[in-house]
Amino acid sequence: MRGYFGIGVERLSKPMNVGNLFRSAQAFGAGFLFAVQGSYSKSKAYSDTSQSTHQLPFFEYDTVVEMKLPDHCQLVGIELIDGAVELPTFKHPVQAAYVLGPEKGNLSAEMLDRCGHVIKIPTSFCINVATAGAIVMYDRVVSFGRFGQRATFSRNAGEPSSPRARGAEIPPPKVTQWGATA
Repeated sequence: MRGYFGIGVERLSKPMNVGNLFRSAQAFGAGFLFAVQGSYSKSKAYSDTSQSTHQLPFFEYDTVVEMKLPDHCQLVGIELIDGAVELPTFKHPVQAAYVLGPEKGNLSAEMLDRCGHVIKIPTSFCINVATAGAIVMYDRVVSFGRFGQRATFSRNAGEPSSPRARGAEIPPPKVTQWGATA
């Protein structure tokens, strides 16, 4: 996949959520992890069974102002607010850092001001922080085109898309010398 991404949290207080998010980030190929104004304890993040903060660069910042990102990296806030771009229509930056807010609150005004983009998952109410992060990372992986086109019908699931037009003649199956179809 081209580019890179990192993912982080602001003011998160539940280590299980952070551990789950960071473990998912490692699985989806994140390049770095970060926490801003959080009380993330590596020893209490029992759900981070892959020990992602030992496998990937992990940065902790006391304030939003202190937060540093790589050159050309665009900060993307994930927040269920008016004016946010819905995830299915969002074009992910090649170089991105995604940030999620606390369990019982929103990203701070300071953090939202730093974000080049703010996106939301089209749900009717807020979902778990780790779940939201995993959905966004999955969308990023799918958006960058590592996979074939989705099947139009469930009977075609897993098959490569066919260039033939609807209603065109279906070619007969290929028969091997032993009579089996290939």
